[in-house]
Amino acid sequence: MPEPVLQLDLRDNVLVALVEFTAGATVKNGGATFTTVENIPAKHKLALTDLAPGDAVWMYGMVVGEVTAQIQRGGLLSVSNVRHRAEAYSATRQPVANALPSSTNWAVRTFMGYHRADGQIGTRNYWIVLPLVFCENRNVRRLQEAFEDELGYGGEHNAYRQRVRSLAGRYAPSPHLVAKGVEGADLEIQEARGPAWTSATQLPNKHRNHERIFPNIDGIRFLTHEGGCGGTRQDAQALCGLLSGYIHHPNVAGATVLSLGCQNAQVSMLMSELRVRDPELRKPVLVFDQQSSGRESTLMMRALERTFEGLVEASRATRAPAPLSGLTIALQCGASDGFSGISANPTLGYVSDLIGRLGGRTILSEFPELHGVEQELINRCESDELAQRFSYLMQTYAARAKSAHSGFDFNPSPGNIRDGLITGAMKSAGAARKGGVAAIRGVLDYPEYVIAPGLNLQCTPGNDVESVTAQVGAGANLVLFTTGLGTPTGNPIAPVIKVSSNSLLAERMSDIIDFDAGGIIAGETSVNASAEDLLELCIDVASGDRLTKTEGLGQNDFIPWKRGISL
Repeated sequence: MPEPVLQLDLRDNVLVALVEFTAGATVKNGGATFTTVENIPAKHKLALTDLAPGDAVWMYGMVVGEVTAQIQRGGLLSVSNVRHRAEAYSATRQPVANALPSSTNWAVRTFMGYHRADGQIGTRNYWIVLPLVFCENRNVRRLQEAFEDELGYGGEHNAYRQRVRSLAGRYAPSPHLVAKGVEGADLEIQEARGPAWTSATQLPNKHRNHERIFPNIDGIRFLTHEGGCGGTRQDAQALCGLLSGYIHHPNVAGATVLSLGCQNAQVSMLMSELRVRDPELRKPVLVFDQQSSGRESTLMMRALERTFEGLVEASRATRAPAPLSGLTIALQCGASDGFSGISANPTLGYVSDLIGRLGGRTILSEFPELHGVEQELINRCESDELAQRFSYLMQTYAARAKSAHSGFDFNPSPGNIRDGLITGAMKSAGAARKGGVAAIRGVLDYPEYVIAPGLNLQCTPGNDVESVTAQVGAGANLVLFTTGLGTPTGNPIAPVIKVSSNSLLAERMSDIIDFDAGGIIAGETSVNASAEDLLELCIDVASGDRLTKTEGLGQNDFIPWKRGISL
């Protein structure tokens, strides 16, 4: 049984508590033995030596904070005695060469994917419907109501409808409603004034599920948003870039686009962005403009009929074997805890290194959560150009945050702090572990599309949904998402695999967790073994043999990032 504390690097002056310690408990670390001077919650940090105000807090072999009040050896680090501090960095890189895992056993492995005409490989087969401007959200939702139920894609995710029917059946809002009979028998409802009510068994089921008539189409996804007009032209351009990334995405067979006509995000802007990603425009994109259509009914009928024709064609696609180089994996974390950087995130890092060696792509985003590890990432950049671009994007983003009287040090949430991540740099040091140790092959600004094989950095906020939305818009056909506290975040077109940092979470929130990395904390498995098990799950999910928990729940989150201050 391993000691219930962990020193992550020999340079560190703090230990991670793997279990809860009471005041006076004995702590053993290497050859040293000392006692705690106060209660230390699991996931939090205790001082390995006496620390004085002004001292740097070292963790992961880097500075993650500054002491503001005396901390005795065996004392708890908290927001009352430690503040954010990160080391300065330079765009000048000092190249490093890290040992990478062997990919030999995975080189012959395949997954069953959808091979697209442009060479991309999808893990799902969707048709998407989206508006160019928020004015068309209502029409998109009406198309959703029409298509989902009648084609067998609606209703399966909401298990609470029957309960509402039951509640409605019991409710008698006024004495003017007289019910005769018993539940389960034919009821005669006589209405004097107001609406008629009946039992749950009598209510018509408007959302009945029909058998799917397009078995090779995983669904139709309807992406609404609040942009497209009223903002800056740069906002409109970024939105069109993101939407074109979703249209170009390997998990998408085709798209229906609704336009009002007069908005900033014009059809020509969307098509220009799409040509950047696919100059040959090899995917069907059906565009309908309301102002030129005249009546709304004309727009809707045309959209319904043309989209149905597109679905017929899209349903001809079938899965075929594909190498693991066809995977583009987003590396994401949300609702992190003090164990995330020790178990779940390094597990993703090992997977990232394996996929990169196989010729696949991985995307590490959330720039506010890379503050404090900039130099490490700069040193891993494959070229000076990439290092300088990453440095520029980080500095520009930090300046925008500062201009809004905020900063990257504001990033930890109350939940992060409660579970041991008390400074922005401490959170970043753990979050960066998702990127493994391989060289960085690409640096993307939002909403650019990924091209380079290997590890890519992408400028996004730390906000879970905005970041995942951007990563999928950059081409991720699978998302690995670590969490220590639990979050339901999903995506409309890319499967999101939730990886828990601790086994307690995996058990408590089993309805949203796909994979438990908590065995690493318990000493039951290694990071390497956990990563290989996770990669096996990735293959099953990518092949369509397993659905993720978010897919089963219908968690289809989509929030475009406006380049304001979102941390």
